[in-house]
Amino acid sequence: MAKKRLKIKKRNIIIIIILIVIAVLYYFINNNQNHNTTSYVKGNTKVINLYNEDLIEKESIKRGTEVIVINKTITNKNDKYHQIKYNNQTYYIKMTNLTKDKKDLITEEKIYVRTPATIYEDINKGSIKGLADKGKELAVLNYDKINEDGSVNIYQIKDNDQTGYIYGKYTVLTKEEALEHYEPDKYYNVHNERGDRFGGGHAGNLDYYPVIKPTFKDNIMPDKVYALYLNSSRSILEKVDNYIEFAKTTKINAFVVDIKDNQSPGYKSKVFEKYSPTNYKYANNSFESYKNVINKLKTAGFYVIGRITVFKDKYYVMDNPDVAIIDNRTNEPFLHADTYWPSPYQRKVWEFNIELAKEAVKEMGFNEIQFDYVRFPDRTISYEEQGHLSFKNDYNEDKAQAIQRFFMYAGDELHQLNVYVAADVFGETAYNYVTAYGQYWPSISNVVDVISGMPYPDHFNKYEFGFKEPVWTVPYELLKYWGENYVIKRQSEIPTPAIMRTWIQAADVPSYKHPGGYSYGEEQIEAQIKGLFDAGLNKGYMTWLSHSKLERYQSYQNVYSKEY
Repeated sequence: MAKKRLKIKKRNIIIIIILIVIAVLYYFINNNQNHNTTSYVKGNTKVINLYNEDLIEKESIKRGTEVIVINKTITNKNDKYHQIKYNNQTYYIKMTNLTKDKKDLITEEKIYVRTPATIYEDINKGSIKGLADKGKELAVLNYDKINEDGSVNIYQIKDNDQTGYIYGKYTVLTKEEALEHYEPDKYYNVHNERGDRFGGGHAGNLDYYPVIKPTFKDNIMPDKVYALYLNSSRSILEKVDNYIEFAKTTKINAFVVDIKDNQSPGYKSKVFEKYSPTNYKYANNSFESYKNVINKLKTAGFYVIGRITVFKDKYYVMDNPDVAIIDNRTNEPFLHADTYWPSPYQRKVWEFNIELAKEAVKEMGFNEIQFDYVRFPDRTISYEEQGHLSFKNDYNEDKAQAIQRFFMYAGDELHQLNVYVAADVFGETAYNYVTAYGQYWPSISNVVDVISGMPYPDHFNKYEFGFKEPVWTVPYELLKYWGENYVIKRQSEIPTPAIMRTWIQAADVPSYKHPGGYSYGEEQIEAQIKGLFDAGLNKGYMTWLSHSKLERYQSYQNVYSKEY
């Protein structure tokens, strides 16, 4: 009996010991859960300060970073600091900079617009609600995500009684900072002093903040692009196999193919069908046949650039006269050089062209979208001075402001698809003034990925720059002079210049410029390329030949077979 009681006693002792062990484990586990927890860094700036035990700043941490919070705090005046572990080191951080909810990572209630930017109605569709001007105060309602550097990607905002969305990269936290210009002594002042000489806009009203130029791992741009241009006529594209065969015998590594040219739409786009039935009706190719052409070029290993003529589009105006430049004498769309122009101020026109570009990227697989005719019509000064034209300038913008802002909108929309954005500009755009039609090299180059001047020799004045002979007869000297004395200088006046890839003239000089015409053969084509490269414009060339005839390209085979 005594032995039985002893066994029971021992068993009870063992049970008690087990219960004690369980209790101790529970205490430590519970203690660890309560005091060594996971939290996220929050705040109103991209990075938050971390401190040592003496509350001396030692490190910074990106907003949104996950950290381990330890059960140790320090109080200094009214601030309480938690000890945390980050990168295997121990620091202290203000308690107000920690949250357990990822939805609460930002604390800013107001933001201010540093760079005039688009306010979106629907950020996913790219639909535009309005414009936020420099210095504008916006109330913060929400955000979509934190970028890798701790910045906010997109804010949901409230402006008076209206809500919308704006990219965080265009905003700052104080009005004073918003009204500043980026490194004015180095960049802004030189442009501001140029003013507005020809009615295209004041150079000081444009934005010169740095713009990140993307590189896409799944879409590598060749270091030097040597490209042939193909218009979208069926007679050209149905022979694409012949162009591919020829290109493979040369150094040509890219093609520029029209998606939309004025009165020459490339294919039966669903975007045309929705927004411009006339473009759809007169499309040169079916959706399937056009896609087959681009697939062939891509499969053959070529970098393919889609060209879109933007603000010169007769068919679009016929379908949408409400966004056209209007002739006040007739109250009808302004007919200029036998075509109509939608107003570059009208955001509906922006949306249409970018929707077309996005469709072409998604459905056809273009590597780059090149926008041409991103300008106002030229040679309209007398009409404007007499009050004959209505541009429907809803936001009271300079011409050059509308042009720069279109390219910013294009980049924001297309970079999401891992595609590059290129701008075609007149050769005059590189001069030291804003052109009358709103193009200004520095303001465009600073915000796009590729800028492509069009310094066609027969577009210059006969004795431009003081040349003693017609400039188109000395293409090497002309383009070298243009590149060295204008383009290189304009590129140095901005913090983030685009890649320079220049168009060259591959057609003869017409007789109205030179009596009897002036032939452009291999010698003249190569001279242009060498002139550009010797001036430092050495990222490639694109050959402008409007009819795109293969036989003419074949006549330049020796030029296209060289590495420059």
